[in-house]
Amino acid sequence: MPLFSEAGLPASFVALSFADWQSRREWPAVSLANTDPVEELAPHLGSLRLIVLDFPKFSDGRAYSQARLLRGRLGYRGELRATGGVLQDQIPFMLRCGFDSFESEQKGFGEALAKARTLFSVVYQPAEDGRVPASWLRLDHTGPAA
Repeated sequence: MPLFSEAGLPASFVALSFADWQSRREWPAVSLANTDPVEELAPHLGSLRLIVLDFPKFSDGRAYSQARLLRGRLGYRGELRATGGVLQDQIPFMLRCGFDSFESEQKGFGEALAKARTLFSVVYQPAEDGRVPASWLRLDHTGPAA
């Protein structure tokens, strides 16, 4: 499956399934099903270079939650890859959750990835991409009231 990366990351490591990785925790890459316990990776995040999260179908969003946990709560800073039912319509939201590489066979995916960061000029929720939500911008507004 073609690999796309916003950061220009090379295809780095072969990711072991979570079950296989548990017996080889020194391996720097793991692939999680959306039912695998993300929290069990916490003590090992400093040595993991790649975590692959699976979207078994485009309508299953549990990998979004896993990504937010890894980036936000657990502080993971390595490569976070989306695989499976990854569609170009979902790229902006995946980027906001912290994904930085993607496996997709969808035609036009590379071009959509290149445009995804500028697709929305304003965001409404805080996420893992560091963009300031509109509500926070309004609170910081110091001009005259309308």
